[in-house]
Amino acid sequence: MMDGKAKCPFCRVPMSESDEELIERYTKRVEMDDVEAIYCLGCFYNGELNFPQDRARALEFWHRAGELGNASAYYNIGNAYYLGNGVERDVKKAKHYWELAALGGHVGARGNLGIIEEYVDNDMNQALKHHMIAVGRGNDKSLKQIREFYVNGHATKDDYAKALRSHQKYIDGIKSAERDEAAAYNSEKYRYY
Repeated sequence: MMDGKAKCPFCRVPMSESDEELIERYTKRVEMDDVEAIYCLGCFYNGELNFPQDRARALEFWHRAGELGNASAYYNIGNAYYLGNGVERDVKKAKHYWELAALGGHVGARGNLGIIEEYVDNDMNQALKHHMIAVGRGNDKSLKQIREFYVNGHATKDDYAKALRSHQKYIDGIKSAERDEAAAYNSEKYRYY
């Protein structure tokens, strides 16, 4: 640090000293169609970083980011429709955006689709399929949901055993000394198993 300012470890640019400077940098990146910056500005407009909340603007940024391939943007749009944040509550639209997010690999969206199939569409077989996919990608909530399915007779013992094996395989696949060290440092924040 020659100038005394901490630098980004990736781009070696001095770190932003204020929210205003950070927003200015993101705005410049948005002008260059940087999908991550577009997504982040949507999050800022949704109320992050003490930014003035403007949910309609957040949705505009998330739609643009989603069209550019950001699955988290579609997930957030689905959440907005499900909760009625900035839009009229619409479970059908929420499901549509969660489907787009799930197709993009968003695990939380896959789990939410399982919940929708269970509680809204009353299709336990489809719900189980969504949760099984989510479990295979480490979603703990879906594992708990499959356990409940088993307890309530909506899934077999084999389904539950398969879910447990799939979840364990995921956990084994992401284990590392660094993750174990982080989990030991702060298990609330860094626990992954």
